Order: sequence, then structure tokens, then C-alpha cells
Amino acid sequence: MSERELRRTLAVFPMSSVMKLTNLTARKIRYYEEQGLIFPERNAGNNRLFSLNDIDRLLDIKDMLNHEFTIKDIKKQFIKQDLKKEQLSEEKIRIALYNDLMNESGLY
Repeated sequence: MSERELRRTLAVFPMSSVMKLTNLTARKIRYYEEQGLIFPERNAGNNRLFSLNDIDRLLDIKDMLNHEFTIKDIKKQFIKQDLKKEQLSEEKIRIALYNDLMNESGLY
């Protein structure tokens, strides 16, 4: 994972900042969490902390709802996206392992 990707996954934004950035209410954000659309982390005080990726996802949810997607449709779309990311990661791992094996064996 690149440093940029790592930074995007750091959960540092409190609910109040996310509400301002997304123009969503706390209730809507909690609802999307209850529906399994976002997964904010919790700090020691049990407060939600959001990453830049979480904020992007909330904005995607908002846009999709404006285009008349249902929560069920949005969830399906996110599952597809997450599966594609997993497959790409697995493919990259396989390629890296193959390259390592070829290098170690001297065949590369």
C-alpha cells in the first residue's frame, strides 16, 4: 500500500467535521453505518472517527441516492467494488510471488 493510500485510510475526522464536509446529518451517517455501508473506527472514548475514504464513500452514497438508487442497490454496488479491489489485490500478490519465485530460482 502506498503512503498516499495509507494516509487515506487513517481515521482522524470526528463526526462534526464529516457532517460539515458531506452536508449530512449525524443521524444519516449513523444510519449508513447501521446499514453496513460505512465502517468508521472508534477511539478510546467510543467516538466515531472517519477516514478520507469514509468521507468519499459518504459522498458517493449521497450522489447515488440523488440518482434514485435504493440503499439495497448501493450496498450491492459497494460489494461489487470491494470484490474487484480484493481480486486485484490477490492478483498483485500472485504476480509478486511468481516474480519472487522466478528470481530465487534463477529462471528470471
